[in-house]
Amino acid sequence: MAFLIGASEQSIFPVSAVRDGIVFPGTENVLVFGRPKSVSAINAALRKDKKLILLMQKNPSIDDPSIDDLYRVGVLVTIDKTAVGERGEINALVKGIEKVKVTSFTKEKEWFEAKYQPVKDLAESSEETEAMIKHIASQIKRAINLGKTVDFVFLMNILNTSDPVSFSNQIAVVLDLKPDERQGLLEEIKLKEKLKKEVEYVNREIKVLEIEHSLSSKTQKKFEQGMRENILREKMKTIEEELGEKGEDKDLSDYQEKIKKAKMPKEVEEKAFKELKRLKQMSQFNPESSYVRTYLDWLVELPWSNVSPNNVDIKEAEKILNEDHFGLKKIKERILEYLAVMEMGKIKKKKGRQPTILCFVGPPGVGKTSLGKSIARALGRKFVKMSLGGIRDEAEIRGHRRTYVGALPGRMIQGIKQAGTKNPVFMLDEIDKIGRDYRGDPSAALLEALDPEQNHAFSDHYLEVPFNLTDVFFITTANILDTIPDALLDRLEVIHFPGYTEDEKFNIAASHLVKKQLEAHSLLGKEASITPPGLKTIIRRYTREAGVRELERQIATIFRKIAREIIEKRLKSKSVSEANLSKYLGPFKYSSQMIEEKDTIGISTGLAWTQAGGDILFIEVATMPGKGSLTLTGHLGDVMKESCQAALSYVRARFKKFGLKEDFFHKIDIHVHVPEGAVPKDGPSAGLAIATAMISALTKTPTRRSVAMTGEITLRGRALEIGGVKEKVIAAHRAGIKTVIIPKDNKKDLEDIPDYVLKGLQFVYVEHMDQVLKVVLKEKSSN
Repeated sequence: MAFLIGASEQSIFPVSAVRDGIVFPGTENVLVFGRPKSVSAINAALRKDKKLILLMQKNPSIDDPSIDDLYRVGVLVTIDKTAVGERGEINALVKGIEKVKVTSFTKEKEWFEAKYQPVKDLAESSEETEAMIKHIASQIKRAINLGKTVDFVFLMNILNTSDPVSFSNQIAVVLDLKPDERQGLLEEIKLKEKLKKEVEYVNREIKVLEIEHSLSSKTQKKFEQGMRENILREKMKTIEEELGEKGEDKDLSDYQEKIKKAKMPKEVEEKAFKELKRLKQMSQFNPESSYVRTYLDWLVELPWSNVSPNNVDIKEAEKILNEDHFGLKKIKERILEYLAVMEMGKIKKKKGRQPTILCFVGPPGVGKTSLGKSIARALGRKFVKMSLGGIRDEAEIRGHRRTYVGALPGRMIQGIKQAGTKNPVFMLDEIDKIGRDYRGDPSAALLEALDPEQNHAFSDHYLEVPFNLTDVFFITTANILDTIPDALLDRLEVIHFPGYTEDEKFNIAASHLVKKQLEAHSLLGKEASITPPGLKTIIRRYTREAGVRELERQIATIFRKIAREIIEKRLKSKSVSEANLSKYLGPFKYSSQMIEEKDTIGISTGLAWTQAGGDILFIEVATMPGKGSLTLTGHLGDVMKESCQAALSYVRARFKKFGLKEDFFHKIDIHVHVPEGAVPKDGPSAGLAIATAMISALTKTPTRRSVAMTGEITLRGRALEIGGVKEKVIAAHRAGIKTVIIPKDNKKDLEDIPDYVLKGLQFVYVEHMDQVLKVVLKEKSSN
């Protein structure tokens, strides 16, 4: 920065360093000098001619600055008055004479002394300069109105001065500036540039003051409002007392009315009035009063007596269930039986024992949760859902005790309050995924809520009073039963959701999913559609699940692509068929298991149950020269491996019947393989198929490809009952099987199978392996 230096001779004066309180030429201020060098410099000036040079420090935090820590441009001041403080510091009234630049220091030890040259400001008068001066003066007045403190002498000097340079110096002193900003104004010799900086600084200060004033006003307003309410409340009490009425807070009287209207049980009402009495005796400034008010709010807002009307219409309920869900015949029958019991009690005006709690168990996506909503709609009741997945804290169910800050009732009571009635349909979702840790066992807390013998007095830790849950229709859902504690499972009536068959999936997709996704993608039926063969192909080749979630996602994928094509104006409408399905969904994701092309030696067709439904399973057996080892491959589980051992033992025990030599097993190795080796397989139901494939391979007798079987085998060759018959039979029908062999004890399970499946199959009911072989093995062709 260039400085305009005066032509006069350089003079030597004492120098004092200041942290921030620099004065400008033509201004005066009281400064405190307490550091040893500063005190020595003041005393030296007083002994000479009372003149002193003030230089600002570059870093205000340095207590003992050196020459390099000081700016070179400062102010020559005269000391008008001094006063010594108690600790030896000097309070001095100093007045700025002129701006100077230190050219060299002549003394550094006891105090600083330096030579200087005057620095002249370049004053220029223009319309812009006058405008800036008026703006700054106006803003200073505004700042004072907003609460800025300005010394009266400074204010008079600012308002009365006519010299632009003097005005600028006065402003520089009253502004709240950082040390480097104040030094920048001191070093600036061009008046116009100096005023521009001051305009910027004063505008910034106005903004800060406005924010402070706004905050102060809001705080004051709140304080005044609170004081006004307190005064009015006290006056109201005094007036009521003068009239002979009990002075009482309106809020407290409102609580009293609400408690009476809530129609609480007598025990609960007594507790509520006891808490209300405590609240009346408390000061409104007592922190505990807010906790008592919250507690009373919960008590009066719970539906102690509010119930949804039980206008049960069995036919209408059946219609609603059939509208919302396809299939699920047994589940719907159980729900309608529950409604019938309710209606019977209503007709005879007798409240019988609450039916047991229902537990829907099945794989994901089969409609367990959505069925709960349909039940609520059929009953005309409110529906509340509480997800239990991942809950590990017992307090989530029972609530926290009121001694804890921020305590609330448990989710059970919160759900009842949300419903607004004491008889909602309450779904406890994913009950098999409850955890437990050091905070307690949530499943134990559910025992009381879900036991019809105990839940008439459910105790929540927060409420501390019993709540009657007998009118609540509880439904729980789970994917598996293994993780549900026995004590809790004993209180549930388990209804298994077996998963949808292919035909059921097709009907659900055609009736519900396609319409739902058309609406979700803003498409009309004439703009996008999927043909029935196309839907069946999606089910068979693009999904492998028990439910329909993946099926819905695949349908959504197709409609998204069609929507894009329509927007891009490549087509107006599209019907997706089996032929063009791969264009939208890509290549097939899953293979379609069909029967073998010809009758083969060493291969039998078994039937398997999976979570995605049923499937056929090929058992392959190969024999080779060896030493009597049995090799098992195909990702088999322990139970299935044991079935292979049992089948081999059965064959070895009856070697004569099958025309085998006594020592046949010592000269060969047997390899049993089940294809699709990446898929885990387990269970005993492949026993008959494994034994059949072994006998076929050992006797070199082909098996009939159109026959499939399922059943467990014993060492004596007995065929034992198995599960999953419905899914297995449907899989056989889908794969083109003509004859199905099942254990005789499983004959009863055919009742659940659709008629269209039964018509296309011949069933053979067996009790022993000999009966199986008569049907499966072909006669050896004569050479």
